[in-house]
Amino acid sequence: MQVHIRRSNDTDLQAICNTVSAAFDESEHEEKEIANLVLDLLADPTTKPFLSLVAFAEETIVGYILFTKVHIMNSGQDVSASILAPLAVKPVYQNMGIGSLLVNEGIKQLKDMGFELVFVLGHPTYYPKFGFIPAGKEGFEAPYSISQEHADAWMVKELKPGTIENTSGKVKCADTLNEPKYW
Repeated sequence: MQVHIRRSNDTDLQAICNTVSAAFDESEHEEKEIANLVLDLLADPTTKPFLSLVAFAEETIVGYILFTKVHIMNSGQDVSASILAPLAVKPVYQNMGIGSLLVNEGIKQLKDMGFELVFVLGHPTYYPKFGFIPAGKEGFEAPYSISQEHADAWMVKELKPGTIENTSGKVKCADTLNEPKYW
């Protein structure tokens, strides 16, 4: 099976919502919170610049990833940073490397765009394989409190060498994502 990754466009929105809903097991009878979050993030001017990628297999969208702009408060520096949220792969296509392809391509494109750091609140055994490390231990505070038992799920990856050692502070997400319910 061949998988192709490209930037998303407006004609992909319904397929993106379907992919995200399937990946997060959001039934049609439940409020589609993650799918709605994606739509809200794509429309939010405070997310820009953002990077929105889709993965195609068998001529259908089977995976999705979104990176949106964040700010590091009290850092004393203007650092270009982003957050990965969400990463979604349709269940039938999971464990085939599609998520890894999306993360790796996203990181490559973020570097090309001049981003210096990327954050994620995600599974602490999945994201380290891409070079993510616990962000709290590096001096980066999440937008909202994360319980101690999940502290290692708040992670950062350095895209420009030397950025982590010269930067710290509280991360402020785009308005849509900067809500306690997502943390």
